[in-house]
Amino acid sequence: MKTARAGLALAVLVAGCGEPEPVTEERPQYTRPSFATSGSSEAETSTRFTDITGSAGVDFVHATGAFGEKWMPETMGSGVAVFDYDADGWPDIYLVSSTGWEGRPEDRGATSRLYRNRGDGTFEDVTRQAGLDTPIYGMGAVAADYDGDGDADLYVTAVGDNRLYRNDGGRYTDVTARAGAAGNPPGATAPAWSTAAAWLDSDGDRRLDLFVCNYVRWTPETDLFTTYDGENKGYATPLDYEGESCRLLRNDGSGGFDDVTADAGVENPEGKSLGVAIDDFNGDGLPDIAIANDTYQNFLYLNEGDGSFRDAALEAGVAFDEFGRARAGMGIDVADVTNRGNLSIGIGNFSNEPVALYTQIGESLFQDLAGAARITRVTMLPLTFGLRFADLDLDGYTDLMLGNGHIEPDIQRVEADVSFEQSPILLQNDGRGQFADVTDLVGGGFEQPLVARGIATADLDRDGDLDVVISTNGGPAKVLRNDLDQAEAAWVRVRLEGEAPNRDAIGATVYVYSGDTRQRFVISTSSSYLSQSETNPVVAGLGAVAGADSVVVVWPGGARSRRADVAAGDEVVISELDAAR
Repeated sequence: MKTARAGLALAVLVAGCGEPEPVTEERPQYTRPSFATSGSSEAETSTRFTDITGSAGVDFVHATGAFGEKWMPETMGSGVAVFDYDADGWPDIYLVSSTGWEGRPEDRGATSRLYRNRGDGTFEDVTRQAGLDTPIYGMGAVAADYDGDGDADLYVTAVGDNRLYRNDGGRYTDVTARAGAAGNPPGATAPAWSTAAAWLDSDGDRRLDLFVCNYVRWTPETDLFTTYDGENKGYATPLDYEGESCRLLRNDGSGGFDDVTADAGVENPEGKSLGVAIDDFNGDGLPDIAIANDTYQNFLYLNEGDGSFRDAALEAGVAFDEFGRARAGMGIDVADVTNRGNLSIGIGNFSNEPVALYTQIGESLFQDLAGAARITRVTMLPLTFGLRFADLDLDGYTDLMLGNGHIEPDIQRVEADVSFEQSPILLQNDGRGQFADVTDLVGGGFEQPLVARGIATADLDRDGDLDVVISTNGGPAKVLRNDLDQAEAAWVRVRLEGEAPNRDAIGATVYVYSGDTRQRFVISTSSSYLSQSETNPVVAGLGAVAGADSVVVVWPGGARSRRADVAAGDEVVISELDAAR
């Protein structure tokens, strides 16, 4: 993330003798807003949230291991994954912690936590009985049934070796070593610092592979002194470190993984990757990979159909901003915000860099239309980590939620209009691809400044609307219940049953048709920042429509299923075994 900002001293690397001399730089031209956005004073919304963290029994507090030296990873965690670990039909919550540094006592007992959804609005901490009470300096998590046995396995990224936990009927076993899933470059002298990850079938063999994002080459021994004010140490930025390539781990079908990064064409040691999103960006039916890089150009790996990828980010227009500058990309997500078939890639950026909204204007061409979508000014000052597209008011159009918080606790000493704790932002889609800021209108949790990192959505209480879980850095997680008045908005739920070994149907696309509207959902484990939302089942908002005219599923490989006349409030279960081949 960049440190040079308006009125902000550049980070100064102290090497050798002498006092650092801070340098200031005028705010770059591209950060000066040229578009207005709708203000919450003019907006209206039916969405209302209630903070139920305490009453739900979610008492997690993220640990950073900080002990005064401001080591870079301390300010970057952490994420949250929402998935059904015990296959009881209710989504559970896994919150990632960073359990201190080796040889130091700070936070060594504060492990990541798994909360089981009891189905009555409360959660039970089942970390120990699930076998997950193990220390790790964690970053993010993604869950999927990689071995095809019917339960959700868990992959946790970390500073150091990542962990692959195999689910054996609700009890997890660490199989990282035997599976070859640590996520480090072959022959590396030090473990990588991994961030986001995603499950996907990269080569069409129906087995789930792992794509692992790595950040920079940092170790405690290589930690650098940087400063915001020319005197005190601040948290370093990736500009001060070399990048580290992402890794592609291919599922060998016998419980292990092979590192095929180089052969697959996704090796790039310059990358400084924090966010990953999987979707079909060129309409050829194959999963592609979009990556948000921090102070380095973004990647867009298009699937060649033979197990390899090529980076088309530059030609597609998503590598840089409109002035050719690399921004500080963090969280990332993908959606069709107008329901017209044009995908938008949203990316959260640093303070004084607005959120990007790269939108398809051609078959394989994107343009940043954040200004036209009226989100530039409202996202200018916040530092956005978590970014999630979700239809929170069930009107049939995806809204945009942002989790914000700075990396430097003392930022206001050098930049008075930027705070360390920042409120989440909810931008409501007006149905024409423009967004209105309704943050001040939705209640619980959104009015409180946080040092937010990950955001995940799920229908935690199974009432048809999407609830929200927010992870924070060095603070408590937040569980926000959506109390939407459903007399004003209808919905349908679609649950997919994939054919083994891809029982989760990852990579399938669901289309929900109602009236003149077609909504598109992709079953994916990637979104936001270091986090995973519930995406199977799909919840599709219908607004005032009495039901869906039809639901069409395009399975990985191209087979199709169709259900007609799905009434509002119904859940349909669609099996790949019944698909038309």
